[in-house]
Order: sequence, then C-alpha cells, then structure tokens
Amino acid sequence: MHEIKIEHFELGAFTTSPEEMAILAGVSFPIAHRVPGAVGEAFDWQLWYSAWIEKVSGADAIPAPSELTVEAADTFEAFIPWDQLGEAAVLYGQNGEPLQKTGPIRLYVPNGSSKCLNVKSIVKLRIGHNAANGTEEATYGFKHTFSADELRKNK
Repeated sequence: MHEIKIEHFELGAFTTSPEEMAILAGVSFPIAHRVPGAVGEAFDWQLWYSAWIEKVSGADAIPAPSELTVEAADTFEAFIPWDQLGEAAVLYGQNGEPLQKTGPIRLYVPNGSSKCLNVKSIVKLRIGHNAANGTEEATYGFKHTFSADELRKNK
C-alpha cells in the first residue's frame, strides 16, 4: 500500500493512504464529471480537507490554509494558491483498483491557472499558510535542490 505524507503548517506531519483519504472524503465520483476524458474514481479535495482537519484537530480552531504544495515521486512540485482548489479533485483509483501508472494519487485542478497543476504520482502534500494569504501565483517545475536524505534515498 502506498503512503501519502501530509505536512500541515499548524498540525505537523502525518501519513495516510489513498484509500483512507477516499473513505474520509465520504463521496467518490467518476473524475470525468470534472475533467472530461479522464478515467477513474475521485473525491473532492475540499470535502476531504474539511473532514481531515476535523478528524486531526478535533474542536481546535485552525486558521484557513493559503496554499497547497504537492510533490510527485519524480520531484515535480506545484505550488497552488488555495483559492484555485475550489473544484480540485483527487484521482485515487481505476476500475476498483489503486492507481498504477499515475499513482498513488493524482490531483486535478480544473479551474487552476495552468494544466501543470494537474500533478500525477503525488507522494507529499504540504498545506501551508503565509502572510500573503492567496496573493501569490501558482508555480510548478522540478526540484533543483535536494536534502542529503533525499539524495541517499534516490541512489
């Protein structure tokens, strides 16, 4: 089973699986409902985040996030302002099976500022909050700096 690392600006680091994420979101739908031509089962990003934050924080008041950074297995990263995630969906399965080629999960951002925000093979989600709060532009590309641990892991 694939694990997704989640880093939250206030709550710390967690790991979960695509299946656990889908269950927590509560409702799945064909991704083609939001992304014509795409195939597979997806859940709504915002529904998942709301359920997840309630589960991990309890009744604690948590400031609203301002951005999401996703990191793919191939070191591609996308920084997405939170306001672009309104229709975002997470693809997690096809034909009742976990994703193979583009897994463990793939994010689609139908109304995002670029198709490059539709990131496949996601292994890490960083949910952040900064003072600019939504005034930054989306960015994407391959990482150019790596930690010593990342280099050891990718030998």
